[in-house]
Amino acid sequence: MAHRTTSSSLTAALWSIALPAMLTNVATALFGLADMWTIGQLADAAAQGGVELGAKAMMASLNLFNFLRTGTVALTARATGADDPYARTQTLVRASTVALTIGAVLLCTMPWLVPVELAALGANNGTQLHYAATIYLSIRFWAAPVWLMNCVLTGWLIGQRRVRSVLLVEVLTNLTHIALDLLLVLVLHHGVAGVAFATFLSETLKFTLLALFAIRSPAMTDILSMLHHTLRDKATWSRDAIARLFSLNRDLFLRTLLLSGAILTFARVGTVQGPTMLAANGILFQLFMLASLILDGFESAAQVLCGEALGRQERLGFTRSLRAAMLWGGALGLVLSLAYALGSGRLIATFSTDPLVVAQALTYAPWLIAVPLAGFASFVLDGAFVGAGWTRAMLGTMGIAMALYTALLLGLADIGNNGLWLAFVVFLMVRAAGQLTMLPVLLRRTFPLPSR
Repeated sequence: MAHRTTSSSLTAALWSIALPAMLTNVATALFGLADMWTIGQLADAAAQGGVELGAKAMMASLNLFNFLRTGTVALTARATGADDPYARTQTLVRASTVALTIGAVLLCTMPWLVPVELAALGANNGTQLHYAATIYLSIRFWAAPVWLMNCVLTGWLIGQRRVRSVLLVEVLTNLTHIALDLLLVLVLHHGVAGVAFATFLSETLKFTLLALFAIRSPAMTDILSMLHHTLRDKATWSRDAIARLFSLNRDLFLRTLLLSGAILTFARVGTVQGPTMLAANGILFQLFMLASLILDGFESAAQVLCGEALGRQERLGFTRSLRAAMLWGGALGLVLSLAYALGSGRLIATFSTDPLVVAQALTYAPWLIAVPLAGFASFVLDGAFVGAGWTRAMLGTMGIAMALYTALLLGLADIGNNGLWLAFVVFLMVRAAGQLTMLPVLLRRTFPLPSR
């Protein structure tokens, strides 16, 4: 049954999705934060930098395919809004097939892909940094197919507003992950390999729990009754259906490619400044990711509510949902900026026992204050654009922002790490400005008639 949201219940509907999504995302952020904190207790800048570099390389390999999550959320929400359980079943089948295919390709190309990624990130062969990153990747990479399936299952559950189920999985998985980090690194002294093994085992547990929740989902009754027919139905695998899937996912893939390029460029600039700066930027970037994942709760809410409104062809419901998500996203961005202004120094000091790393991170900590306010609008708008299927427009604005980001990196090279952070903040703001500029045209194109 479609979820219809009146104006009086809009805030409640928004928060019923956003709050569990925020908590889920915070739990997700704990993966990276726990790894950085645990390896930081060894007072080894090369090991901490290696984990940071290895994590960035994994991001390059896997986050390109995050469209499996965002695309599945959007398509599932539209099918739910249109009260079409068969389309919901087809979405899960198609996305799972794509995920398993990509996972198999990644594992086959791992021996060639890992060295290329590390070279692109500036990790010179023979250095301690390169050695640590290679150990990390040689273990964690094997979890790639599981990570991709987790994207599909998470997106499918969120698209049906089963956000609390996803939250419970994330909490259980992250508690396990933290325990494994502490055991393998600080008790059994496996160092970088221990961090990688902890992540591998945690991702496997996450898949198991998500699959169990999916099986227990009310929609699974529809799937089990339709699955055989869905697999044999030519419409499931028709050229038009596959083209629609890949049209959405192609744009999301290319958009994520550009975003990953921005993040990897950020990491490479830190790498060439030495392992101490790399480790310091790694701490700051993990704290940025924490803020962005909290704000992404409103992105998830915008995806679901705007996707449902599109499925019902309700322009008023779409614009009200987007306006509410922007308002609350901005308020939370302000709160996060104030929190970093008051407490980032004490927080950073807990992430490393190396005084040089802590000192470098504290020098550039003020940039953390600007990031939530600079980024909240682009995060919320991403959700609305994906929910509406405006992925080509989102890709275009990302391309413009990436071009300016690259130009700023070159033009601000003389001011070092401050130039890097300034370029990144401008990158976030330009993305939002481009999306807001295109929004009126896209609304007229998508909702040409008055809302019912």
